[in-house]
Amino acid sequence: MTSYLSRRALLRGAIGLGAGAALAGCSTPVLSGFGTGGDAAGSLAYWNLFGGGDGVRMTSMVDAYRAANPAIDLKAVTLAWGNPYYTKLSLATLGGKPPDVAVAHLTRAKTLVASGLLEELTPDELAQVGITPAQLDPTAWNAGLVDGKAYAVPLDTHPFVMFYNTDICQKAGLLDSSGALAPLDSPEKFTEALKKAKDVTKGYGGTVAITADTSTPWRMFQSWYSQLGGQVLADEGRRVVIDDAKATQVLTFMQSLTEQGLVAPTLDYPGAIAAFATGQAGFYFQGEWEISTFQTAKTPFSMTLFPNLYGGSKYAVQADSHTLVIPKQHRPDEARKLRALGLIKSFLDQSKTWAEGGHVPAWLPFRDSAEFKALQPQANYAAAAEGASYDPDGWYSGSGSNFEIVTGSNIATVLNGQQKPAAALAQMRSALTNLANTASPI
Repeated sequence: MTSYLSRRALLRGAIGLGAGAALAGCSTPVLSGFGTGGDAAGSLAYWNLFGGGDGVRMTSMVDAYRAANPAIDLKAVTLAWGNPYYTKLSLATLGGKPPDVAVAHLTRAKTLVASGLLEELTPDELAQVGITPAQLDPTAWNAGLVDGKAYAVPLDTHPFVMFYNTDICQKAGLLDSSGALAPLDSPEKFTEALKKAKDVTKGYGGTVAITADTSTPWRMFQSWYSQLGGQVLADEGRRVVIDDAKATQVLTFMQSLTEQGLVAPTLDYPGAIAAFATGQAGFYFQGEWEISTFQTAKTPFSMTLFPNLYGGSKYAVQADSHTLVIPKQHRPDEARKLRALGLIKSFLDQSKTWAEGGHVPAWLPFRDSAEFKALQPQANYAAAAEGASYDPDGWYSGSGSNFEIVTGSNIATVLNGQQKPAAALAQMRSALTNLANTASPI
């Protein structure tokens, strides 16, 4: 088998000698030249993967940076979310044409570090722009360290959460005297709440994206599976260690919800949103980023932590973090790196704008402020950051990865009644084992 280093050297050589022309011919403007370290002294290139409400807020943050730094020519480019984004970022960096700053999910940044594609961010460098580890969410910060070194600055934590229709839940008798949802801290309480909501809607108790979606079923499963202490991968993805008993317990419970008609079994992503927005369900389970969708639709709703059914005093929920990284530069330039860090600090300083889109800010000076604590319903689920359960390490793992495709697609077959838990777990284990035995392509 070809070694990791020789594979990487081969890919680097192929890009440098043969693929350079292909990169230069891409339609993405960054790849055609302007992201290279050492260009104009007053320029920066920034890549991100944000669409929808996140994209609107990030554009506002970029514009604010430009207004405050008119001498710096900031070129921001948005690329397709998921594997396409990380492939382009890796190829551009290996080809010597990286952006100066890029967004990376925390769960994908570690793979970039292992491949030698990110710059280390030393404490002294961060301090020069006013960033210290003590100012950042400790769970996200520590989860991103590699051998004790920092390569990524977390902008947020984005956990799986529970949306609930306040009108429906009021009619169902599920709200306390303050109008908040009473805790659903056991499978029995959660099931009963869905039944009461269904009695009101005459449709479903809750909705979650299942059909033609892979990440969402995984997020739901992982939240409860991690509350039980379950793991899927070990040794940086080289071993599959699924706990069949714990995984079966969770999958059996999830399947019971769809079999009873409490959760819609076949809705796709837009369909799950529409059912909740139009009052056909009392609950909706998804990442907090859909907050803007229901605000725009004027749905009477609030949000809270995804139910802690199995964790007891230790809460856990599937989550990831958007981080800001500096790709490895072909010609290191200290002044340019400091300018890149200044852009990162600008985004942290605009955490209010970012938090309004639902994400839990990692920047503690804002998150610990009275201003954030008054931000509703965001403050209701901010504690999820402490219990963030990140996707396991592995070159094929992380947000929008092959790992989520394999796990989520098999979990979906359980939810829609196509497979029993045992069969889905067997297929999941087999597919993950194939990935675990495959060398990283970078």
